[in-house]
Amino acid sequence: MAQALRTERAEARLLPEQKKRIEQAASLRGLSISDFIVQHADEAAIKTIQQHTSWVLNDRDRDIFVQALLNPPEPNARMKAAAKRYKERVGKQWPGRPCQPNTG
Repeated sequence: MAQALRTERAEARLLPEQKKRIEQAASLRGLSISDFIVQHADEAAIKTIQQHTSWVLNDRDRDIFVQALLNPPEPNARMKAAAKRYKERVGKQWPGRPCQPNTG
């Protein structure tokens, strides 16, 4: 597989002790400082995105969530009021007709 061409740059200011640590770690891995930083920053970015875009539920919480989806409770007064406010602000969307927000 062909390696992608790196065309983007990023810069960072480091404390002297951070730079020494990164240099030592990169050397232990047999990587250049640049490759070490890019590899670990990318791994951290992937992990951070996953943590903020997916849920991991334990068995109990998963069961409660699924039951709430399959058997939703009747809307209470607060939920009905919120739905009414939403419809007033956004407008009603009918089948075959695009949503038309209130302009008043």
